[in-house]
Amino acid sequence: MSELLATAVAAVGGTERPGQVAMAEAVATAIRTGDHLAVQAGTGTGKSLAYLVPALRHAVEREATVVVSTATIALQRQLIDRDLPRLEKALEKPLGRKPTFAILKGRRNYLCLNKLDSGMQDEPDDAALFDPFAVSALGREVTRLREWVSDTETGDRDELNPGVSEQAWRQVSVSARECLGASRCPVGTDCFAEKGRAEAGRADLIVTNHALLAIDALQGFQVLPEHDLVIVDEAHDLVDRVTSAATAELTAASVAAAARRAGRVCDQELADRLLEAGDGFALLVEDLPEARLDSIGEPMANTLAAVRDAAYACLSGLGPDQRNSDVEVATARKLAQSQLDEVHDTAVRLLRAFETDDAHRRDVVWRTGETNRPPALKAAPLAVSALLRERLFGQHTTILTSATLTLGGTFDSMARSWGLPAEQGESVKSEGAATDKSIEGPKWTGLDVGSPFDHARSGILYLAKHLPPPGRDGLPPSYLDELAGLMEAAGGRTLGLFSSMRAAKQATETLRKRTELPILCQGEDATALLVRKFAEDTATCLFGTLSLWQGVDVPGPSLQLVVVDRLPFPRPDDPLASARQRAVEARGGNGFLSVAATHAALLLAQGTGRLLRSTEDRGVVAILDPRIATARYGGFLRASLPGYWTTSDAEVVRAALRRLDAAS
Repeated sequence: MSELLATAVAAVGGTERPGQVAMAEAVATAIRTGDHLAVQAGTGTGKSLAYLVPALRHAVEREATVVVSTATIALQRQLIDRDLPRLEKALEKPLGRKPTFAILKGRRNYLCLNKLDSGMQDEPDDAALFDPFAVSALGREVTRLREWVSDTETGDRDELNPGVSEQAWRQVSVSARECLGASRCPVGTDCFAEKGRAEAGRADLIVTNHALLAIDALQGFQVLPEHDLVIVDEAHDLVDRVTSAATAELTAASVAAAARRAGRVCDQELADRLLEAGDGFALLVEDLPEARLDSIGEPMANTLAAVRDAAYACLSGLGPDQRNSDVEVATARKLAQSQLDEVHDTAVRLLRAFETDDAHRRDVVWRTGETNRPPALKAAPLAVSALLRERLFGQHTTILTSATLTLGGTFDSMARSWGLPAEQGESVKSEGAATDKSIEGPKWTGLDVGSPFDHARSGILYLAKHLPPPGRDGLPPSYLDELAGLMEAAGGRTLGLFSSMRAAKQATETLRKRTELPILCQGEDATALLVRKFAEDTATCLFGTLSLWQGVDVPGPSLQLVVVDRLPFPRPDDPLASARQRAVEARGGNGFLSVAATHAALLLAQGTGRLLRSTEDRGVVAILDPRIATARYGGFLRASLPGYWTTSDAEVVRAALRRLDAAS
């Protein structure tokens, strides 16, 4: 393995590192033994090569298929466009043949030729029905998609530049439920999704995303080709992505759309019954609070039951599927069935969510109140650990890796969320876990291969414990004073990570009046463009919220100060986090530590990880929220961060920043 890795590293022009070698050996061992492996590998370790090399060797030697799952398109592109093409050439000779690879996405990501040809477009949103400008804009986008189909070889939405709106794309794409199937579809032999799936089926290694991995586990049908090894990169995001894929939504518009589809292929009286039930749902959902629902109330329960029963009646009214039916009829029937199934199943799920007590509920339900969107009821799983334990770890050898997996100094928090037992294979009786019984699960190993960065010499962690705790009325003046002093000392070069967009805008507006340093604020332009401007000018500062906590990679002197305004606990009214916290407490555990503190530790590690992106980087992480130094849980949060040199002396920090500014 060491020789194969050295060959690969040389091919990509990299430098072999001890952590990379240790990780590659551990991955190879896990593949051989079948035990699962979690690897924390700091930025700059070269972890993608550390898992790709043993994975490709396994695939070629055993004629097996390996699945690599990522959370972001950026990492997918890095693997497909840069790492794998180089490895393909470098490993051909030592492996005896050229390893092959492919990317696989969900069916909705590919243009559907049948839908494009049949004219079976989706109904426009209610708002668009009365907006001629929206309708004409949609028409122009669909026309461009019709022209694009003659130019594209893949039909992959990500290759369309510039892109189109979600509504326009829905006019030319189908979900797996809506697809007729290649054998019945008149253009099945030319289907872009089937071609992508066929290519993936022939590949040694398939690159996909966490959402498709989740769908493969959730659905009753196979989405991914047969495989015996799964590698989950960006594994810190796995639970959130699986939760998102397992979340269902019911709106009055979705019920009405299903009724309209049903009206084309079954008795209109049945469709009208569903439409009436949807109207009743629309009236009741408007009056619900925009919050988590702990009870549903009899009127809403009766209305959901009416929606469920009417959708079921429509499904029954469709009659049996006629294999020899006209293609247009079959397409219309399939589209109606898909929407009716979704409405029926979601109504059933919403009703069942309230059948048990807090300790045993499987789903949390809440009413959304998003801007420019009609209200909806959503249902999300309280935990996905059982699903992952059964459908992922129970069926495939799994490698999980990220720069951030140990929280509070152990893998235990992440392991519990994945459905694995505690790190030592013993009881999960920690402060944040239920104490009634341990989790029994598959055998696994945790390995922290460290980082090529010398954090104690490269970075300072500044804990501003003299500041007051954050309040609810925006940033206190003392926070803005502290931030201004740090920015001036650094000569700009500042990434401000804020807990809310409101705080980011407040800091931007206030400090633009107090300093001549250029300040960019998220939302003022495309995030990618703002990050590029920030990287190009060392005097510039960039302020923003959640996506910047994980999406900024700016090595060099343009980023030497990362400022966090407050600890990133979930909002108290966050429906999913609050329900999970309550469920842990109902089972006798510490909900705050298990949910809120773990969430904050993960985001804090991700956000502060923006500082050091290369071995030459130097700088300061400043946390203005004093609770990290003064609260009982502060030790857990600090233990989740790398070993920076730590101080609470503001002048020492400002002097260090001034020296860095002068040296740069």
